[in-house]
Amino acid sequence: MQTVETLNEGLKRAYTLTITAGEIDGKVEAEVKRVAPTIRMPGFRPGKVPANLIRKMHGPALAQDALNSSIQDGIQQLIADNKLRPAMQPSVELADGYEPGQDAEIKVELEVLPQVPTPAIDGLKLERLIVPVPEERVDEQLQQLASGQKKWEDAEGRVAETGDLVVMDFVGKVDGVAFDGGTGEDMSVEIGTGRLIPGFEDQLVGVKAGDEKQIEVTFPEDYGVDTLAGKPATFDLTIKAVQTAGETVIDDEFAKTLGLSDLDQLKGLLRGQLENETGQLTRTHMKRKLLDQLAEGHDFEVPPSMVEAEFAQIWQQLEHEAGHEADPEAAMKELESERDDYHKIAVRRVRLGLLLSEIGQANGVEVTQAEMQRLVMQAAQQYRPEDRDRFMQYIQQEPMAAAQLRAPLYEDKVVDFLFDKAEVTEREVTREELEAAIEAEDGNVPHVHGPDCDHDHDHDHDHDHAPAKKKPAAKKAKATEVTDADVEPAAADAPAEAEAPKKKAATKKAATKKAADAPAEEADAPKKAPARKKADGDAAEATDAAPKKKAPAKKKAADAE
Repeated sequence: MQTVETLNEGLKRAYTLTITAGEIDGKVEAEVKRVAPTIRMPGFRPGKVPANLIRKMHGPALAQDALNSSIQDGIQQLIADNKLRPAMQPSVELADGYEPGQDAEIKVELEVLPQVPTPAIDGLKLERLIVPVPEERVDEQLQQLASGQKKWEDAEGRVAETGDLVVMDFVGKVDGVAFDGGTGEDMSVEIGTGRLIPGFEDQLVGVKAGDEKQIEVTFPEDYGVDTLAGKPATFDLTIKAVQTAGETVIDDEFAKTLGLSDLDQLKGLLRGQLENETGQLTRTHMKRKLLDQLAEGHDFEVPPSMVEAEFAQIWQQLEHEAGHEADPEAAMKELESERDDYHKIAVRRVRLGLLLSEIGQANGVEVTQAEMQRLVMQAAQQYRPEDRDRFMQYIQQEPMAAAQLRAPLYEDKVVDFLFDKAEVTEREVTREELEAAIEAEDGNVPHVHGPDCDHDHDHDHDHDHAPAKKKPAAKKAKATEVTDADVEPAAADAPAEAEAPKKKAATKKAATKKAADAPAEEADAPKKAPARKKADGDAAEATDAAPKKKAPAKKKAADAE
């Protein structure tokens, strides 16, 4: 193979590779010998088919495979011989006019990672804001948990009021004709929860067991089923029971219903959850302060392709959020005015990511094989049982997917290393003060590129603020800030229940809270539709070969906040 460098400017490189016809034919010959023992042909014993006949039968396919293999080998040799560190996947193009039997001319273009200056990590000073968990906060969570564990009892002859549970059969109709999926039996609805389409629950007030009633509703314009969106409908209801909630006594017996030994254990669990929540907020604040110090002390050129990929991801998420604003057109117009600010965020994130990667490599930070195995096993649990083996095989076969999975942990380990190096002081604050401190930050968490990362994938991020320089836009900016929850893969969406009269949730956070607090219902109940997450490039979801994730399982009551 012959290699000629055609461009060397800044971080950009370009080469022309010439792979001789002899090299390609050598790979074809080797493949013919490899497959010959398995080839069967009438008139020949197994494994005795002449090589020339194998070439005649499978020649074009073998030649194409040999060409592809030669190109891949050539690129790997090019990278190794020139000690290149590609920032993104190289662009590879086969010159026009190539015919089998000829030399192949390959054009390769890529950007390389910059030489990151030795990071200055001595003298880091950080403040850890600690939030004590008061006992009244634990009691508040305990009351919320108890309210979600209501014991419903039939109330014979009772006229339903807000807060009661109504058990019913229903038949939904549009233009007098029952629609698919609009029929259900023994559906339980707690009046006042707002989980059903507008107007449905309100019309249950005043019913009693044995009543038959027809109610009229209108499906929302943004309803998830096109054939029902915006249309008026009727529901024929047969009321089977009206139930009231008995008082839940918070004691050892209540704790035992949740699978715990006593009330003290339950309180300890809730206190631990609250401490973990505030601990995560404390870490987020410290991490931002750390990254601010690193950003202030380092400035070097970053690959434009990485910046553009980072910006595209940020912008895609912001466009998605803006599309759900009350006035999407105005939100998009405001976003466009801030495009340059978001591009600067992308530059900062890429630079900090490379910097953290350099710090990790220079100080021996690594993700162990055992840690990687745990990551794979944990990720596999998000998939249906029948798809888990396929997911694990996918991770083993796709380095990019494995790097995606590894990157967040690698970032955390580098950050922890820097926390240990820093001089840390502690100060007690309230949760509100901690949240305000985080909100006031203009921090931008990077995408960390680990030592074995090919830099063409997403990473975890704690919290990315919209530009804070425009005070009037603060309210909008908060609505469009990029968060962990917004950038998760979409395949974990609950299975679609297209025919049930569901309503699209107003916000993802609201839908999540309601789902956590709600008792399980029949699949065809007229529930609100869950807001769908947007797929933002998770490798295991963006590739057809990857198995689809299962719907997330509901948490146990003891784990609910």
